[in-house]
Amino acid sequence: MRDQIEKYTEKLLRDGTAIPESIRFYVLDDNVIAGKDDEWVPVFTEVFTGLNVTALLFARPSLPFADMLIARSAPGLQRLTPKDSETKTFLHDIPFIRKDRWQGRPNQDLAKDLITLLRERKAVMIEGLGVVAAGGVTVEQAFIGFSSIYHTTFVKYLLDLLTEGFLLPDERRNFERIAAGLLSVPDMEGLDFAAGPLGSGADSEAIYQEIARVGRYTVEKGLVDSFFGNISYFDGKTIYISQTASSLDELEGRIDPVPLDGSSTAGLSASSELPAHRAIYLASDYRAVLHGHPRFSVILSMLCSEKDCTIEDCNRMCDRVRSTCGVPIVAGETGAGGIAKSVPAAMKDSGACIIYGHGVFSGDVKDFKEAFRRMVDVERRCREEYFRMVGER
Repeated sequence: MRDQIEKYTEKLLRDGTAIPESIRFYVLDDNVIAGKDDEWVPVFTEVFTGLNVTALLFARPSLPFADMLIARSAPGLQRLTPKDSETKTFLHDIPFIRKDRWQGRPNQDLAKDLITLLRERKAVMIEGLGVVAAGGVTVEQAFIGFSSIYHTTFVKYLLDLLTEGFLLPDERRNFERIAAGLLSVPDMEGLDFAAGPLGSGADSEAIYQEIARVGRYTVEKGLVDSFFGNISYFDGKTIYISQTASSLDELEGRIDPVPLDGSSTAGLSASSELPAHRAIYLASDYRAVLHGHPRFSVILSMLCSEKDCTIEDCNRMCDRVRSTCGVPIVAGETGAGGIAKSVPAAMKDSGACIIYGHGVFSGDVKDFKEAFRRMVDVERRCREEYFRMVGER
């Protein structure tokens, strides 16, 4: 268990999503194993007694967007309901505990609140303290829950600034300080790509190696949280694609070869986005396809100027023709749903498109280098446009 605690602590530090000294993992074995000795061990020992979970992660996000969302929320509100795809499919909504609920009260009361909320949801935000995420079976699940909260609060807070403006005292000044020092721009620096077309058939090992390497790049450059997004390569007969629920920075042994003619059942464990990848290859000359969740692209995809629209489930049902920064935005249900129809046509001219509230698809006719460059370029342009727009608020 301690090796898992160490592994996911290192991932949090690499991703820069948690304040280092705040990271605390707790794992239930015969006793509660803690990543470090701290004053919270009794609290989370109590939480374990009321939950059927194996692991808990308690950490403070490196950016204060979760606390700022709570501060901006209406009095009496106890949950955030972001509308990005990651929240809808994984979190549903985000319960939170306000500071006046826990401050000055016995720790047993906080433990009881956490038990109640974590029975319903995978993670809870505590104003002024951080995020608690539960892993039903593994430490990995707690890490995923925390990463999801970081992603969705980042997206929601920055989107709310565009739609609602600055509401809190000194909020603009605090945001400008954060933006100047902490929001990195993705780039191609230090990356090496194999020149395509890559091997096929008996020489398919080159494809596996390149997919695993580029998967790591997408995580290292902040284009996707490690457990979301997918990647594939097509050799003309077979689609090699990351498996569902696989970590893009650990794809060795987690890539499925799926024959285009359906002559194998390998696709049963493939990414849920396999239908979209297959549709892209059938409609184009692409050989490499990336799907990531770069945050500024997601934010701008959800910014809509329609005033009289009656559509509520925009990420699935929107039929408007929209774009941002010269990149088309499409809607459609993920997996076997509508994006398998909307994405291939949208990618035809620019090699990239954004899915409403979800992320970016990009591709290339030879290898991953240009596909990766396209995703980086889309995110960089969206980032620049975002700061231009927020500067006008």
